[in-house]
Amino acid sequence: MKIYHFEDAELPMSPKDIDVVYMQEALKLAKKAFEEDEVPIGAIVVSQGKIIGKGYNLTERLHDVTAHAEMQAFTAASNYMGGKYLKDCTLYVTVEPCVMCAGASYWTQISRVVFGAVDDKRGASKFGRLYHPKTEVVSGVLEQDCADLIKSFFRNKR
Repeated sequence: MKIYHFEDAELPMSPKDIDVVYMQEALKLAKKAFEEDEVPIGAIVVSQGKIIGKGYNLTERLHDVTAHAEMQAFTAASNYMGGKYLKDCTLYVTVEPCVMCAGASYWTQISRVVFGAVDDKRGASKFGRLYHPKTEVVSGVLEQDCADLIKSFFRNKR
């Protein structure tokens, strides 16, 4: 088993365990969005065991329909990397990316997209394969926690 580094601790973890740990980090950002009355979606980009980009929805605050969590994380990660490509990186996002964010992930050539809850109405999977052909897509990581947060947000709005 390979040793992975996370927050200065060496822990023997399986790839599935690593996905859970990073999704928990994305959930923290989603909860921050919830507290700010934004749609509670959080996203992080990880490269070589290090978080290099973070984001949560800022569409209300910025009055910008493109200010999705994934877009914020992509921009931060690209700035960190010094380039537009995010090869050998993983995006963790609490809810399935929309068409715009899946398209943006295509252009970054990101290696993996890992999401929690499926978006039955606006999720990219409803529109066919929009990710780069080499991108691995993993769904259902902490699915219930992610779904509960988003459902709670919209339940409070009604």
